[in-house]
Amino acid sequence: MEAHDPAWLEGMYNNLARVKDHPAYFARWGRDSAAARDTLPCRIDVPYGTGPNETLDVFPAPVPDAPVLVFIHGGYWRAMDKKDHSFISPAFHDRGICVVQPNYALCPGPVDQPVTVPGILLQMVRALEWTWRHVAAHGGDPSRITVAGHSAGGHMAAALLACDWKAVAPDLPTQLVRNALSVPGLFDLRPLQRTPFLEHTLKLTDADARRASPALWSAPARGQLYAAVGGNESAEFLRHNAMIREAWGRHTVPVCEVLPGLDHFGVVDALADPAHALHRYAVQLLEA
Repeated sequence: MEAHDPAWLEGMYNNLARVKDHPAYFARWGRDSAAARDTLPCRIDVPYGTGPNETLDVFPAPVPDAPVLVFIHGGYWRAMDKKDHSFISPAFHDRGICVVQPNYALCPGPVDQPVTVPGILLQMVRALEWTWRHVAAHGGDPSRITVAGHSAGGHMAAALLACDWKAVAPDLPTQLVRNALSVPGLFDLRPLQRTPFLEHTLKLTDADARRASPALWSAPARGQLYAAVGGNESAEFLRHNAMIREAWGRHTVPVCEVLPGLDHFGVVDALADPAHALHRYAVQLLEA
């Protein structure tokens, strides 16, 4: 089928349909995340703004002046929650890293206050500004912030690397986000406008799809993005992963990996596994 065919797009992007055992992933993530919050020092539901879902969880570093990992969850901007992903924190805490996990409003939102993808990106800008201003109180070094994200979160991680922070507030550093990791990311949102299970929830306009697509932007002036995708992902997710390197170049995207044997949800497990190459890529960025 042609790429513009709705049934083809559904098959490429509907990961719940593609990964039949996704309920087992989510159940285990929930159990392990609850255990992480019970075991690790943490501050839960800290406000970073006054808008819907503008809270974050902080897992303080065990030592001062530690690198900071901001992890943004996926769910196609319309589902999931930070509390489902606390389980990634212990492996990084064990390496002396401060972990911050923000929430955001979910599409479509109420009729009188619709939630849009560009609006969610601005929420993440506020979350990163909060992190820079406050993370030192939790053992983190505000000059060593790396953003990682899964799926929609991978899209936002790349976007935050490219953010013009001086336009947000003049006292912010030019390179507030030092590096980013997308596992995997969505870098061109235009196909999602015609994907049946997403189009009526995301309600992406032509203008919003274009302005929120990092693959259509110039490469960031500073920092590096590592892009990784599971080898068992759809052809479209594999294409997105290659697309961001083509758009931004090898200097900005030095790592562009296909990880054998992993599906759309297995990549998150790999990020939390100290023995996996994906976890080591994250550590490389954090300790750079």
